[in-house]
Amino acid sequence: MLGCLKLPKSHGYRRKGRYVLSKDEKVKALTPFLRNYEVNQRVIIDIDGSQVKGMPHRRFQGKVGTIKEIRRRSLLVEVPMGGKVKKVIARLEHIKPLGV
Repeated sequence: MLGCLKLPKSHGYRRKGRYVLSKDEKVKALTPFLRNYEVNQRVIIDIDGSQVKGMPHRRFQGKVGTIKEIRRRSLLVEVPMGGKVKKVIARLEHIKPLGV
């Protein structure tokens, strides 16, 4: 009877994100922290899997958005998804300017 015991399905925040959140071979330097951003600038959400703090949900990986607010350590980015506009708060290491 022990063989039919099933564990509950996990629906965690990083579920099915093994390859999306995996770290690349390259090593990132201080570049993400030294960039200057402006309001209404378009940016790409590029999640760095080694930094858990300030990480947006994996559904926003690779999406292009517009900066609406610059905070002390993070940015408020509006991302159009479907017929809605989602607000994403992400730290600087998960954001890069469009065209870089």
